[in-house]
Amino acid sequence: MVSAVILLVVEKSKVNEVAEALVDLKGITEVYSVAGQYDLVAIARVKDNEAIADAVTRQMLKIGGIIRSETLLAFRAFSRYDLERIFSIGAEEGMGG
Repeated sequence: MVSAVILLVVEKSKVNEVAEALVDLKGITEVYSVAGQYDLVAIARVKDNEAIADAVTRQMLKIGGIIRSETLLAFRAFSRYDLERIFSIGAEEGMGG
């Protein structure tokens, strides 16, 4: 599993529209509107680097209103939350559980 944080600068009038389009993309698990130099932060969790490349260079290019993006690949996760358990719950339900 590869995780990435995608920082986006978006046309101000299209922040909500872009966020809704991003969250519909395969591999994008969360989208946050944020304060600061970026407008949106998207979290991607995919099988491999090729899937990240596809999401960022092919799928996102189809979304109008994105001015600039920066993609950060995660090497290791540090969390107080049991993310593995949280994500496995959704996977078990999706498998007829």
